[in-house]
Amino acid sequence: MQPFERLKSALIPILHNDIDTDQIIPARYLKVTDKDGLAEGLFARWRYLPDGSLNLDFPLNQARYKGRQILLAGDNFGCGSSREHAPWALMAWNIRVVISTSFADIFRNNALKNGLLPLIVDKQTHGRLVELTEAEIYQNGLGDVADKWAVTVDLAEQTLTLPDGYQVQFPIESFHKTCLLKGVDSLGYLLDFSAQIAAYEQSDRAYPYGVRRYD
Repeated sequence: MQPFERLKSALIPILHNDIDTDQIIPARYLKVTDKDGLAEGLFARWRYLPDGSLNLDFPLNQARYKGRQILLAGDNFGCGSSREHAPWALMAWNIRVVISTSFADIFRNNALKNGLLPLIVDKQTHGRLVELTEAEIYQNGLGDVADKWAVTVDLAEQTLTLPDGYQVQFPIESFHKTCLLKGVDSLGYLLDFSAQIAAYEQSDRAYPYGVRRYD
C-alpha cells in the first residue's frame, strides 16, 4: 500500500445518506479477486444511464471533480454487505479519504485494511464541508483555481483543515494510524518485527521441552 501522511484535495460531493456497498460497487463486479477494472464499476448504477451512456449529472462524470481524492458522503456510509470490493473500487478511482458523520463498522475496517481513510466528523463540520462544495458550484467552474476549495487531511496530527483555516481533529485507532502512515497492512505490520520474532524463535529452540530459565 502507499503510505498516507498528508493529503490536500478538493472534495467530491456524493451527499446521500445510507450509501450501501451494493451502490458503491454492484454485485456483477464481484467476480474478480483483485482490484483490476473495479474503477469502472464504482457507483455504476448512478454513473451510467439505462442505455449505458454516462449520467453527466453525477459528480464522478463531471470534469471539475476529476483527479480529486477526497469523497464527501452523507451519514452511515458503507452499510449493507461486507464486500471488500467497496474500498477496492474507491481506491481504484484514486480516492484516499471518505468523509462522513458515521461509517458501517465492517466497511470501516475493510477500508482501513486497504489504505483508505474513513474520516469521521461531527455534524457541524460536515455542514461546513457541504457549504464549501455548494459555494464552489455556485461560483461556476472556479474549482480549478489552485487550493481555493481544497481541504487538508494530516494523519499524523489527526486534523482536517478547511480552506478558511477551520480545523478539527478526527479519531483513529493507533494501530490503524501506524499502518496507514507506513503503508502496510496487518501482515506487513507484523513483518516489521521479523528480526525480533526470529530472535525469539531461535532462543526458544534451546528449551525444547518448554522449561526455560529466567535470570
